[in-house]
Amino acid sequence: MTTEQLALKIRKHAVEMTHLGKSSHLASVLSMADIVAVLYGKVLQKRPNEPKWTKRDRFILSKGHAGAGIYAALAESGYFPVEELKKHYANGSKFSGHVSHIGIPGVELSTGSLGHGLSVGTGMAYAAKLDLKKHRVFVLMSDGECDEGSNWEAILFSSHHKLSNLVAIVDYNKIQSLASVSHTLSLEPFVDKWRAFGWKTTEVDGHDHEALGKTLHIDPEKNNQPSCIIAHTTKGKGISFMENSVLWHYRSPQGEEYEHAMAELNRT
Repeated sequence: MTTEQLALKIRKHAVEMTHLGKSSHLASVLSMADIVAVLYGKVLQKRPNEPKWTKRDRFILSKGHAGAGIYAALAESGYFPVEELKKHYANGSKFSGHVSHIGIPGVELSTGSLGHGLSVGTGMAYAAKLDLKKHRVFVLMSDGECDEGSNWEAILFSSHHKLSNLVAIVDYNKIQSLASVSHTLSLEPFVDKWRAFGWKTTEVDGHDHEALGKTLHIDPEKNNQPSCIIAHTTKGKGISFMENSVLWHYRSPQGEEYEHAMAELNRT
């Protein structure tokens, strides 16, 4: 399966999962689907049949509200049967709306309270350095959570300790829960800020699989800085009436909206 095919499967699963469970945050999954597909399809060192393999790369979805996308990627990667995705957000299901590690192989950390993922990832990367381990730690963040001061403490700490095994990826789709990022709390000049804090920072089209693949192949031995990938994305990517719409941060696809969304993806 190519990473493009995996990204399409993630999008289709996410539409169906949020439809069946009447859950939200679909547009947040759609914006990051290509990033997640490249990570799970090309980049992460992993063993689905051995989820706790000690040499695995660690991945944290800091924007935990988009958990449906990670469940879909894990299922398609062989961590558990794809059929289980239909249980998403159902009463008593382990597949909660915000991503959970409890009972789900392949999930390193339960997240949802924004601003925590990078701090935990920083601790994981620092511990790996102290223990002379070779695995990497990837943290996928939202742009909106970069409003949180805890992130900037972690950014300072990571640079100070030269955590070259740490990679932060920001899904820069420019929309937060209720408004645009620029209206809520502008992040610009965003790249300059990360670089000023001592990170090796690269901008990339977050929907270009070839560019993502090249950018995300980080070799800790060839660098002495943590890496930040600013991935420019489109909220709701792949479904025309959801793209760049604040409405679809929380809305659940039902009725004709569900039918139209699936029809568009099936034509891809």
